Amino acid sequence: MNKLNIKECPLCGNTEFKHEGSSKDFYASGEHFDLMSCKSCGFKFTQNAPVESEMGAYYDSPDYISHTNIKLGMMNILYHNVRRHMLKRKASLVQREAHYHKGRLLDIGTGTGYFAITMKLMGWKVQAIEKSESARQFALDNFELEVLPDDALNKFAPKSFDVITLWHVMEHIEHLNELWDRLHELLDDKGTLIVAVPNSESYDARQYGENWAAYDVPRHLWHFTPVTMKKFAEKHGFTMRNRLPMPYDAFYVSILSEKNQKKNFSFIRGMWTGTKAAIQSLGKKELSSSLIYIFRKK
Repeated sequence: MNKLNIKECPLCGNTEFKHEGSSKDFYASGEHFDLMSCKSCGFKFTQNAPVESEMGAYYDSPDYISHTNIKLGMMNILYHNVRRHMLKRKASLVQREAHYHKGRLLDIGTGTGYFAITMKLMGWKVQAIEKSESARQFALDNFELEVLPDDALNKFAPKSFDVITLWHVMEHIEHLNELWDRLHELLDDKGTLIVAVPNSESYDARQYGENWAAYDVPRHLWHFTPVTMKKFAEKHGFTMRNRLPMPYDAFYVSILSEKNQKKNFSFIRGMWTGTKAAIQSLGKKELSSSLIYIFRKK
């Protein structure tokens, strides 16, 4: 297997790293992967993950909910119920932050297409991209939504979109700086970039350490914080206009973290930690389990 051995920090270019620990792949392989951070800027990443072309097997699990529509079991039921609520909130967020009721939207990493079809039914001109063939087929079969494979990202003309969204996607992308550059090229000068990612400095990340479910190695290559997200944006010609917490993620991630540790009463314990995390993020949103970042071009 070819592995992604990171020798230079993608944020600042430094070549000296600190070993932060080792996290387990609880979904697919049971392997452990090293968590590293840059000694200069603090950016954290997964070392020696499979290269992108060989990562497919690590998504090949019925537990990987964003690529399936499984509704059996408490965690799946919770996920789908929260998703229905969040679809409405995401749609409202797009309209509010973009100052458009209808426009041209690109959803990258759309999964099974729920958000993309929501925006399309609201009158938006939507393009959606997804790597998983089975997820693309689900969107086509259930929504008559044609979702493009990931290589389509290079085929759009510059300034093709008023809004670009990445909901828990950027942490998966191997060629991170290239992605940021392409987002800048594809977005209209008055457009809005919306990125949601886990926050590795959150309350729940600190509680669970290496067992924090949102490390999700090796699928999550990059582990962002509010500071490093802002620096990446500035590096690639964006300014951060807003930062919003995703309070439900703390519950979901905490339950999974308890389950990963094979703790008794994992659902109850996770709900309790999630409650504490949600309360903490009310006063300090930088402690939120996940954050939504709103960017515009400089």
